[in-house]
Amino acid sequence: MTIQEEQLKQDELVRIGAEAEQLLDNPSFNSTVNNLVDQAFQAFCNSKPEQTTERERSYHHYRALVDIVSTLQQRVSVRDQIVANDNNSQEEETIE
Repeated sequence: MTIQEEQLKQDELVRIGAEAEQLLDNPSFNSTVNNLVDQAFQAFCNSKPEQTTERERSYHHYRALVDIVSTLQQRVSVRDQIVANDNNSQEEETIE
């Protein structure tokens, strides 16, 4: 991979991370996700012992929601790491 290709890839990751942060900061998104998590948890807790299928479906729904939020958070972290590395590189160039 050339330096230009690497820079384009990093630029794309920074853009994706910024978009993920916007979504995570959106009150409507958070409200919706929290509501869905609560519904999945309630369905799980209110299921009867013999309702294994329903309980498993609720658990998988909950896990999917958690995975979505975790993926968005990971994208923000990747962006932050790229930005921090770029800042460190620029500082080193300035010192030299």
